[in-house]
Amino acid sequence: MLPRVFLKVEMHAGFFRHGVMLHKTHRSNHRAVRHVGFTLVELLVVVSIIALLIGMLSPSLRAARNQAKQVVCASRLKQWGVAFSCYTAVYNDVLPHCDGLDRQDYDPANPDYHPPEARLRDVADWCGWMDVLPPLIKYRSWRHHELFNFPDAKTFYHCPWGALPVAKELYERDPEEYGYFSYAMNSCLELDRNARRPPGDSDYPMPSFLNTTRIVGPGRVILLFEQLLDPRKGFGGDVHYDRAGQHCGSYPKAFSARHSRDRNGLGGNILYCDSHVEWSKGVWKAEWDIEYEAPPRDDRNWYPYPMAANP
Repeated sequence: MLPRVFLKVEMHAGFFRHGVMLHKTHRSNHRAVRHVGFTLVELLVVVSIIALLIGMLSPSLRAARNQAKQVVCASRLKQWGVAFSCYTAVYNDVLPHCDGLDRQDYDPANPDYHPPEARLRDVADWCGWMDVLPPLIKYRSWRHHELFNFPDAKTFYHCPWGALPVAKELYERDPEEYGYFSYAMNSCLELDRNARRPPGDSDYPMPSFLNTTRIVGPGRVILLFEQLLDPRKGFGGDVHYDRAGQHCGSYPKAFSARHSRDRNGLGGNILYCDSHVEWSKGVWKAEWDIEYEAPPRDDRNWYPYPMAANP
């Protein structure tokens, strides 16, 4: 009997020990659970710290985002530079025309039809850079897009900031239906007959389908630039310009400053004739006559060669 009694006592003692341990463990876990939660004051402190950090980081994040878009824009302009180089290589060093069918009325349902009146008016418009360059780098010509389905700011055709900023009612022509251009070619390279010439300089010959070998200082002659899209800020914000972004070729007053860089304020990217891209705060010079869109004929940034080099 003694072994049984001993075993029984040991078993009871074991249960007792386990019971105590279980009781202690339960009480210990209960205390831990009570101390895991946060008080309202602690939560408010954490939220305040997070809000403070967000406030401190937001300008940096916004600046980084703007810088990234500026870089993407510059990269797209460099792609256009490659397209221009391909075109001049194929067509004996001749540039495409600065204007396209945006200067004419044409049937988008039949974009390759050349009406007689268009051929008589300006054949060069059928060779606009937005139509002849994209196929060279595996994109569609501008005129081969359907109404209401033209490229937007998410595409290679535009600056990533090149979204329409205001209601379409402020434009002369619905930009959503007919498309718009956030990049414009320098119209001084191929001045068409509808553009006004600088005062007192009515008889000089302007290059048409300019031969790039005749460009003097291609590293400073503007080829493409970022174009104004907000009609409320027309020509420096002085006038309402309802044709903002309507044409793919334009002049200095149409330059748009939409990118910030460091602490230099807003500016825009420019593609030059030697295919390099630079950021600039502006292109209009204070001494120019504001009554005219075109700059003076002796300006070396907009015209391909000085007047003395004219044929």
